[in-house]
Amino acid sequence: MADTEPEPADGEPTGPEPTAPEPTGPEPRGSEPTGPEQTDPEPSESEPTELTDSAPDGDAAEPLTALSLPAQLIIAVAIAVAAVAAAIHLSAAFLNVSPPNTLTKRHGAAIDDYVYPEFERVWKLFAPNPLQQNIAVQARAEIRTADGGTATTGWRDLSAQDGAAIHHNPLPSHTQQNELRRGWEFYVGSHDVRERPQGMRGNLSEQYVRRIVMLRLGREEEGGTVERIQVRSATTPVAPPSWSDEKIDTRTVYRTLPWWTVTSDDLPEAKRR
Repeated sequence: MADTEPEPADGEPTGPEPTAPEPTGPEPRGSEPTGPEQTDPEPSESEPTELTDSAPDGDAAEPLTALSLPAQLIIAVAIAVAAVAAAIHLSAAFLNVSPPNTLTKRHGAAIDDYVYPEFERVWKLFAPNPLQQNIAVQARAEIRTADGGTATTGWRDLSAQDGAAIHHNPLPSHTQQNELRRGWEFYVGSHDVRERPQGMRGNLSEQYVRRIVMLRLGREEEGGTVERIQVRSATTPVAPPSWSDEKIDTRTVYRTLPWWTVTSDDLPEAKRR
């Protein structure tokens, strides 16, 4: 039986398979279109190409490199000084609140001198028993009048001045909220019941309170020159709520300090003569 080739099916080509013509030009680069979709001609070797990546880097580096060498040195020194100052401040603040260790035992006095009283940290905000007293710090002055005599001013409520500045103020300053209050707490915590200072912190707290008072009063008061000042606190317990059975004496108790002679060290820089 002779071999016979199967007949082609309907629509099947009977001739040899067509082959794609070989490209005569250079091969296309990358994924660029090679057919009719390509509309933009390739740039020739002689045409310049735009450099878009290196331009921003050059523009950003130009202001610093354009400075002279002395100016660059000044900037570098200023950055180094700021970094060292920040490191010293953060280290002292951390050691002040950290548990006792070798550094605090050896350099505790230097750390306290730096931190107190401006950078002191307390945690009374989280105390389970909040303060139940209103403490007002008041001051008066003994002045030298123009005719050579002396006179004593009335008590001025410095806490009331801060309260009036804070009232209806959505963004009160740290000074208005804490300077006088923390200064008085600093004094009370470093003195005994006889107003005797306990260590160097006691003397420092006295100087701090005197400066706060002189900042509020000024060198000139009621037409005379301030020579001495006296400070006192007025403590008034907060009355219990109506539903409480607690009984508290709400009378105001005063703690009056001795007279302090004003020196040039107690005057703010802007008010010194």
